[in-house]
Amino acid sequence: MDKLQGSIAALSALQTTADTAGKDAPSKTILRHLEVLAVILKGTVSEYKEYSLKEVQEFIVPDSITNTTEVSPGRSNTKVSCGNTEFIHLNEKTTNFDLAFQARNPQLSTEDIQINLHIDLEPQKTYKPGYPIEKRGFYYLARRLSSQLSLAYEGTDYNLLSKCYSIFICRDDIPKKDCYSISVYETTNTRNTSPGSVARENYDLMTLVVIKLGNEVYNGGKEDDGYDLFRFLNAIMYPHKEDFMSTVTEYIDFSANAELWREVTQMSSLEQVVHAGVRDDALKSVQKEVEAIKAEAEIARKEAEIVKEKAEIARKEAEIVMEEAEIIKKESEIIKKEAMDAKAQARIAKEEGIQALILDNLDEQIPKGRILMKLQKHFGLTEDESSLYYDRYASDIQPQA
Repeated sequence: MDKLQGSIAALSALQTTADTAGKDAPSKTILRHLEVLAVILKGTVSEYKEYSLKEVQEFIVPDSITNTTEVSPGRSNTKVSCGNTEFIHLNEKTTNFDLAFQARNPQLSTEDIQINLHIDLEPQKTYKPGYPIEKRGFYYLARRLSSQLSLAYEGTDYNLLSKCYSIFICRDDIPKKDCYSISVYETTNTRNTSPGSVARENYDLMTLVVIKLGNEVYNGGKEDDGYDLFRFLNAIMYPHKEDFMSTVTEYIDFSANAELWREVTQMSSLEQVVHAGVRDDALKSVQKEVEAIKAEAEIARKEAEIVKEKAEIARKEAEIVMEEAEIIKKESEIIKKEAMDAKAQARIAKEEGIQALILDNLDEQIPKGRILMKLQKHFGLTEDESSLYYDRYASDIQPQA
């Protein structure tokens, strides 16, 4: 698949929302970026099926992106005429589209005239909010369509109406049989009693797309319908996993942001070790020991100063000073030993992280070559070192009968 050039802003959004995936506000933050929208539109909008990701991104009208467009009748068009009371709705709850924007319709646009699709993107944590998502989708479509015109009056030019898309991305509470599926509902002509026909663009004005994810693991194959869309959404809509950046960068290239990429890689490496099996309390224990060593060293320094002061004050206390000096020496040795123990525990933690990464990837049937690349990337190993670790821990897995 062709890749998009990713912005620093998009990379930052993808990282800062790592622990809040699926929540409404963070989801909108991620989806507002053009490169993210382009991947979604490529997999959902039929008008863009034959275009590259870069072309789809260029179709999007950046200045049109907003999450403050109101859905409620009489509110969604800022040019509503107050002179016509027929469209005034008092005491009505205001509801907003999550992410509304426009994008060029390449099938109808020409060099001189640009006709846009009106798109509404709705990230949803649950597919079962207490009412059918599909009904809500068509309500949004109706409002999106009607909001393109001022209030209807004699002489209204309905030629100005453009096609609307409402795309719902549902994360949780998906029936098992529907997990990782796409449902598309369109306006179609189902019956003609005359030989004449009407151009499709004159009635094909509303399309509802409902994307159902389902769980944190997507095991689809490249041959499956919607593979790239599901793989991408699964990465950004759930708490990030160890292969998060490697998955996202299959579609969006952040390599131009070298400095920020190095920071992200370092941060991700630590998260991956923790995720791979090193317990948080073990890391906290090491941190506490290091802090204790620093505290003891500070105490030893102060005690040394006291010993020196006592030696100056009274020669008779020389023997006591020597004994205290000996105690300090022993304490220093203890501190040194504890420091060495802390380093040893850090090495053990690294070994455990390497072992966990190998075993977890083997459980997921990840190829050896890819596992070796992960080891080199996340733990700074050479190719020979990663091979030795792989051979050591892969041999621990007993073949199933």
